[in-house]
Amino acid sequence: MLTQARLKQLLRYDRRSGVFYWRIAPPRTDIKAGARAGCVDVAGYWKIQLEGKQYYGHRLAWLYVYGCWPKRPKAIDHKNRIKTDNRIANLREASTSQNTMNSKARGMLKGAHWNAQRGKWRAYAYRNGKGVYLGYFDTPQAAHAAYCKAAKELHGKFFHNGAM
Repeated sequence: MLTQARLKQLLRYDRRSGVFYWRIAPPRTDIKAGARAGCVDVAGYWKIQLEGKQYYGHRLAWLYVYGCWPKRPKAIDHKNRIKTDNRIANLREASTSQNTMNSKARGMLKGAHWNAQRGKWRAYAYRNGKGVYLGYFDTPQAAHAAYCKAAKELHGKFFHNGAM
């Protein structure tokens, strides 16, 4: 398993920019020492290949700075929701649930869901995987407002209204 000491032998990390640079040229490539390490993957995260294994940049930043891996595979949250922003000041440990709380809306408005049976908008907020029913509303905006009010309290520092 990759250690902090080995990582620091291979890469240099700039805390202010969140960017990794090669200290030594990786073998069997035309990449030079000093070049930026890694690239963006199909999911939009920065990934770096080290010694034949792919690593997420945010997890490497955590190891580089704190000397340990995050507790869980998806335990690092990008505070500003920009997947390539691996500045240590933008990263925090989070449960999968907390990471989801700090996400953009997947639908129209976060927390607002159409209920065809009732012909109204239903609002739900989630905490630790459990739904909190907030009521039915005439408009998606009203359901979203109820969600935001409840989610601010339920999600604390991980609250995000779902906007880009």
